[in-house]
Amino acid sequence: MSGQPLRVAYFPDTYDEIDGVANTSRQFEAFARRHGLPFLTVHGGADDVFESNGSTTRMKCQRGRVGFPLDKQHNFDLAFWRYMGSVEEVVRKFAPDIVHITGPSDVGQLGAMIAYRLGIPLAASWHTNLHEYAERRAAGYFRFLPARMQTPVGKAIREASLYTILRFYRTARVLFAPNQELIDLMEKGTGKRCHPMVRGVDAELFHPGRRERSDDAFVVGFVGRLSVEKNIRDLAAIEQHLIAAGVTNYLFRIVGQGAEEAWLRTNMRRAELTGVLGGEALARAYAGMDVLAFPSQTDTYGNVVLEALASGVPAVVTNAGGPRFIVRNGESGIVASNLDEFCDAVLHLALRPVKLERMRLAARARALELSWDAAFEAVYAGYEQSLRAESNVSTKARTRPVPSRAMARQGASQASHDIR
Repeated sequence: MSGQPLRVAYFPDTYDEIDGVANTSRQFEAFARRHGLPFLTVHGGADDVFESNGSTTRMKCQRGRVGFPLDKQHNFDLAFWRYMGSVEEVVRKFAPDIVHITGPSDVGQLGAMIAYRLGIPLAASWHTNLHEYAERRAAGYFRFLPARMQTPVGKAIREASLYTILRFYRTARVLFAPNQELIDLMEKGTGKRCHPMVRGVDAELFHPGRRERSDDAFVVGFVGRLSVEKNIRDLAAIEQHLIAAGVTNYLFRIVGQGAEEAWLRTNMRRAELTGVLGGEALARAYAGMDVLAFPSQTDTYGNVVLEALASGVPAVVTNAGGPRFIVRNGESGIVASNLDEFCDAVLHLALRPVKLERMRLAARARALELSWDAAFEAVYAGYEQSLRAESNVSTKARTRPVPSRAMARQGASQASHDIR
């Protein structure tokens, strides 16, 4: 980055929660603080917080009861617009060069509107395949339909949701996505260039040295939300496959919480459900696994897969979604094209301890290739490139002016006056 550092106002869908977006958001803020970059985070949560730490400032706005739950820990506040005035004033004083949202959530919609009102360039990153979530979660509501109608109804819901989401993303000037498949989808659906926004991993926290087990059981792990879009019930099918093959010394370690938790407790024989873990407890849980089974087909990246690899745990993943871009098939894990292949892959590793050990070493080596600093340096490069391209556009072609860094240095009130 050249010249004055960019001032970024970041509106993530989640921050305090336990999921990939929240983890990425906390890491993004920490990256800015480490490098002395001016960074404002605005997000929703259980209470109101306003705090500064080094070059970073964070504003948390309490979500209310007027809304609906997205899952056990995620809510959408229909009245989040009540914070428009207070958040806009904070953003105005911060005078960002760019506003970055992570999706069409209550927070994302507020951030997009404030960017528009203040004439600030908007960046938007794709983190969640909401159209696929919509299809899978809606499936339970039309099971009364004949089987031949359920597939086309689900497809219609998915395509309508995707169309609506892409319409939302077209409002942004700068686009980011975590893998090439989604980059292509964004570019085709919006007609705009999309930059990569991958992930990193804390390779010191997630480390094979945290393994504390001394038994010889084969431990199959899962980390994430226990929800339908994660294909969580496939874990029971994997267990049955192991039993049918004569594998009896096994254990499933399932980390997370969600609506499917009760089903798992009822339908699995040897499953340890730990609930949500974090920090060193999570790191020890990973290190104690022999393989991570991650059957989700909807994850855009798969932070948990990368954390497992850093812990020396190979991963079995599907050939749909982002995790397949992390795992090197046959080296640091296995990519399966259907449930039968998935079950066979887990069994294959259970029966071949020598190969499993080789994969453990390869998994750690793969994780060490990725870092949070490299990921966020690429994001800032995307900001710079897009803003630089915009500055070359004729003033007559612009519908609203872009606030310059000089304006930011002059002060918030003057910047607001100049923008308007």
